[in-house]
Amino acid sequence: MTLAELPVGASARIQAVGGQGALRRHLLDMGLTPGTMVMVRKIAPMGDPIELHLRGYELTLRLDDAKEITLCGEADA
Repeated sequence: MTLAELPVGASARIQAVGGQGALRRHLLDMGLTPGTMVMVRKIAPMGDPIELHLRGYELTLRLDDAKEITLCGEADA
């Protein structure tokens, strides 16, 4: 499952961060690292972007970038 598929209100642990070069480095720099718990707080009316809660802060991420993040599985809804 990818971060883009996680429903609103659900939490999961990041398993891997994909992407290439600058995109991957940018995602890691924002705190999206393997082992981090992440929760989807909101999805924009048109479906893009999504708002996440991780490490005590909110982060808005484009859906295309969220597809690069693999999750271990849904922790809770």
